[in-house]
Amino acid sequence: MGTFVGHVAPGFGFVLIGLWHLYNNIKLHILHPNSYTSSPWFRAPFAKYLELYLIIGGSSLSIAMELFIGPVKHQPFDHDGTIPSNHLHNFEHSSISLSFLIYATLALLLDRNGLKVEENIEEAKSSRDGITQMLAALAFCQQFLMFHLHSSDHMGVEGQYHLLLQIVIFVSIATTLIGIALPRSFTLSFVRSLSIFFQGIWLMVMGFMLWTPQLIPKGCHMNMEEGHYVVRCNDDHTLHRAKSLVNLEFSWFVSGVAMFGAFFYLALEKKFIGNVKYYRALEEVAEVEEMEDVESQKNVRGEFQSLIQTGKGLQPVDMER
Repeated sequence: MGTFVGHVAPGFGFVLIGLWHLYNNIKLHILHPNSYTSSPWFRAPFAKYLELYLIIGGSSLSIAMELFIGPVKHQPFDHDGTIPSNHLHNFEHSSISLSFLIYATLALLLDRNGLKVEENIEEAKSSRDGITQMLAALAFCQQFLMFHLHSSDHMGVEGQYHLLLQIVIFVSIATTLIGIALPRSFTLSFVRSLSIFFQGIWLMVMGFMLWTPQLIPKGCHMNMEEGHYVVRCNDDHTLHRAKSLVNLEFSWFVSGVAMFGAFFYLALEKKFIGNVKYYRALEEVAEVEEMEDVESQKNVRGEFQSLIQTGKGLQPVDMER
């Protein structure tokens, strides 16, 4: 992950997953506001487990890149079998990918096991979703832990980017954990989806800002350390300025992502509002037909009872004859 591609590629994956969750949560809430319930992952129309397969594939590729493809010797260990200091960050990044690989694999197994149950028990489905949410929260916790205790520089410009990323990851952790208890909260699901999207955006920004020489702050430069480039500043004054620029950049992206989320909701609301009216019309027709059926049943019962009463009244006459 300590390269341009190592930040942009996983960042793009987070953006895709965040957008997918954002789209589905908004769509579900607009079409079914009264029965809305969020989901830890969403089915694709042409491939049910596409989201989970992408996470599994992306995580596996990331682990392979960090431990086997990226290193010069195509293996991360020293000649005596120990982990050298210049490959510590590779193991940290691969540990993050491993946690998401475990989440997606177990989520897949939980859902497939649920399909084998003959009766679709709502409580069992809710329990499986809760367990899947917990696994996602653990993956985010692992991500937070690795970035917080990163072996790379904490004091430089890259460390400032990592510090701000931890804020977004913490939002993902909190909303995922609270979502276990409040699966019907649209606001909670909306914020969680937007935080996953923001994680991807910020990772991609890091890739461009830290590994593009033209975008490095004035007074700073790229320096090769332990096999990868790190941004270093000439003195404390330029370092303080560079960190302040990163803080400004983060605040602008917070505003931008919030605006994007609001406009995305408005766009989807406009798109699906016709479907909402159609579904409500169908519901009204169904209610009217149900009321008519009830009334007709009452009329039939009334006629039947009157016939019975009439028959009782005719019985003595027939006996006399």
